[in-house]
Amino acid sequence: MLFPTMSFFLFFLVVFGVSWRLRPYPHSWKLFMLAVSYLFYGWWDWRFCFLLAGSTVGNIVAAHRVAAAATDKGRKRALIAGVVFNLVLLGFFKYYGFFVESLVSALEPVGLAPTTLLVEIALPVGISFFTFCALSYVIDVYRGDFEVAAPIDVAVYLSFFPHLVAGPIVRAREFLPQLARVPDPNALDATRAVHLIARGLFKKVVIANFLAQSIVDPVFASPNSFDSWDLFVGAYAYAVQIYADFSGYTDIAIGTALLLGIKFPENFDRPYIAATIQDFWRRWHMTLSRWLRDYLYIPLGGNRNGRRAEYRNLMITMALGGLWHGARWTFVIWGVYHGAGLIAEHWAQSRRDRPLEVRSPKVEALREQLGLRTSHGDVPVVTLPDGQPANAALAPDAQPAKPVLPEEAETQATSPPPPRRSNPWLGRLVTFNFVVVGWILFRSESFTDAWDYLRRLFTAWGSSGEVTWLIVATIAASLAAQFLPKKVGLMLEWRASHLPPIVQGIGFGVFLVALDILGPQGVAPFIYFQF
Repeated sequence: MLFPTMSFFLFFLVVFGVSWRLRPYPHSWKLFMLAVSYLFYGWWDWRFCFLLAGSTVGNIVAAHRVAAAATDKGRKRALIAGVVFNLVLLGFFKYYGFFVESLVSALEPVGLAPTTLLVEIALPVGISFFTFCALSYVIDVYRGDFEVAAPIDVAVYLSFFPHLVAGPIVRAREFLPQLARVPDPNALDATRAVHLIARGLFKKVVIANFLAQSIVDPVFASPNSFDSWDLFVGAYAYAVQIYADFSGYTDIAIGTALLLGIKFPENFDRPYIAATIQDFWRRWHMTLSRWLRDYLYIPLGGNRNGRRAEYRNLMITMALGGLWHGARWTFVIWGVYHGAGLIAEHWAQSRRDRPLEVRSPKVEALREQLGLRTSHGDVPVVTLPDGQPANAALAPDAQPAKPVLPEEAETQATSPPPPRRSNPWLGRLVTFNFVVVGWILFRSESFTDAWDYLRRLFTAWGSSGEVTWLIVATIAASLAAQFLPKKVGLMLEWRASHLPPIVQGIGFGVFLVALDILGPQGVAPFIYFQF
């Protein structure tokens, strides 16, 4: 981790106190926040502070050139230069080794492998996150959604330590306007902030690390050494672990920023209760999903140019979203896997929503032969001698039908039928298991490992004895908690906020002691630090 846990708490206590002392003086506060953010980032490797500074300067220049260009062509050129600058930085530090190793593997059989290009490059923590933030700033300036900000504001935005290394991906228009006003310390929602931090710590230290050490790391390190039951539980355990780990960090980041007077957008909304894959991506890593939608999927054309174009754009977006997660082919295929799932879901939805009258010529001809082509749909109508429809005679006590006005008849004829509702619990079950299979790809180091895991999952019947009742109970309780209504948490926060401050402080202290007792020895880095 960038900071050991206790060191971070001491660091934050100092930052919190000084920050609120400087809040009435915006320029001094920004300089202080810039300094402590670079200290935080440089704790791991101070040399990468130059990378962060270079990215900041480059994007400040790019945004100013976009805004200053006199013509649309000049603005577009400045935008392209800014995007290329960011992608080159990200590509070199994160993907250079990946693409060179892939090239060497492809050319090695014919003796043309360029092995001299193989250079080991350290991956800067959080480069994907601050690069996406920078891209959103430059693109929003180009689109006219946001004006050029002061250099010091942009520097604070890109380096602000709560979201610097693992998100959420906060956009410039969500962050920078908050620097223009001085928050009232009396209006600080400290109870919510502490609740978020406590919840995040519990998710990470107790749930995520327990599952990682007890089942996930062993089964994924050597799937051939375990039987189906262990692998089955291990896959579900990883689904819980990655959620607890990443949403736990997000909770801590949002709570930490809130204590400093800055509000971040939510990043998770109980993703495992999603009834569709599309709904899952509305709930999982929401800031990334919205970023990919607004800056990749929609610019590619979205769903504006027909179904094939829509499916193509979905696949490109999800494949690149997978690659964003890491320089490994398993991440790319994981993205393709979700892209294929979204395409299948969109296709099935279009089939369900298609009006019954839209049929092929062969079907229409068959209906004609069977005498089913009537103005009353598929029900043949026989007219009685007195002009009354035969099916009306089946209900002799029925009241005369209400006359339909011409405009009402036209509306009824053209309005699509209501969509057929599917069972939400069946949808949740299918979606969750679809996601879990994808997590096996995501977690595996190679296709061979993923294949071994999936193969033994369905062939190596039995158990190696690694699964305990505590592991199963932790998984079950974590998944069940997803179904708790949001109002439960809000009610607890409201009640806690009305307790005396001394009681709240003692309660948080007791919680930290319990956390130390329940948590396993040693806390692994957050999973998304590597992205």
